[in-house]
Amino acid sequence: MIYADNAATTRISDSAFEKMLPFLREQYGNASSKYSLGVKSKRAIEQARKQVAVAIGAQPTEITFTSGGSEANNWVLSSVEKIYSNFEKHIITSSIEHHAILNTCHVLEKNGTAVTYLPVDAIGRVSVADIEAALTPSTKLVTIMLANNEIGTSQPIAEIGRMLSFKGVLFHTDAVQAVGHIRVDVNDLGVDFLTASAHKFGGAKGIGILYMSPRLELPPFIYGGEQEHSHRAGTENVAGIVSAGYALEESVSEMSVEDTRLRRLVKATVDGIKKDIPSVRVNGAGDNNLPGIVNLGFDGVSGEALMHLLDMKGICVSTSSACSSGKDEPSHVLLALGQTEQQARSAIRISFGRYNTMDDVPAIVSAICDAYKKIKNSQ
Repeated sequence: MIYADNAATTRISDSAFEKMLPFLREQYGNASSKYSLGVKSKRAIEQARKQVAVAIGAQPTEITFTSGGSEANNWVLSSVEKIYSNFEKHIITSSIEHHAILNTCHVLEKNGTAVTYLPVDAIGRVSVADIEAALTPSTKLVTIMLANNEIGTSQPIAEIGRMLSFKGVLFHTDAVQAVGHIRVDVNDLGVDFLTASAHKFGGAKGIGILYMSPRLELPPFIYGGEQEHSHRAGTENVAGIVSAGYALEESVSEMSVEDTRLRRLVKATVDGIKKDIPSVRVNGAGDNNLPGIVNLGFDGVSGEALMHLLDMKGICVSTSSACSSGKDEPSHVLLALGQTEQQARSAIRISFGRYNTMDDVPAIVSAICDAYKKIKNSQ
């Protein structure tokens, strides 16, 4: 099998897996317990909190662990409704956000919050000027993703942060696809909130990260015990949290080398396909794309059919975000880029990761070209 869908999830890092194992077996104490077995778990959580904080330029006290990126995103957006319950509320976001943002915004709209969904350009970038123009006296939050999960395009978050710093508006970025893959520093970005997810950078599934500016305080997301500084009650997933800390530390240490290597894999793949299918389209191509992600359009061919034919050959790619792949709808991201519904349905996403090598490229290129010809010949 060749796994080339790392934007959906990554294989857990070997070293992170080894670090988490003791907390599933020998050191399984509840981190809220006061005896030594529990204290060891508590110390492990705090060590992971430090590792995450260092990786994104934050302080450990500014990091809260959640069950995933979607929960962290929901927490930030739903808190706006609670904090400003007696005020008119307006949120600004983009049309290509992850559904954890978009669907939460839809619910908030039903509850009376106004939401502006800004367009993006042909490569998927939002305009800072558009955001500034959309601000109103009732704008309470701007939420723009750091990098897109389908096309890899990164956004001008630092520029947006500088602009908003004079406006008194809260700023959140969904950095789930970016953390561990490109340099992320919350101070340089100028964000009040940043969310991430461990399974996107080699950690275990079920662990999310919320950075919160020290000058802010969100209402608790889950009420109960005093875990996570009383922000999120419930017995902590110690093993998962440990994996997140070590996986992110490892990813950051290898980031520069991996950036170069993954971009070479993408280039070799695109170049190889173009030799046989000159009409292939690279969606969202830009200088600021995430390393390892490429979204390709094959006009006149179903992306889903391509994906299934590749699967039959043991190659894993996707047609869109894993969170929306069960829907019979074209990618909202590609539609926002100005593509037709037919074009949006013709795309597949290839996303390389740590365990892919250049040896995978010829097999992927050959399989895609063969599948494309098979579909075209059957039409």
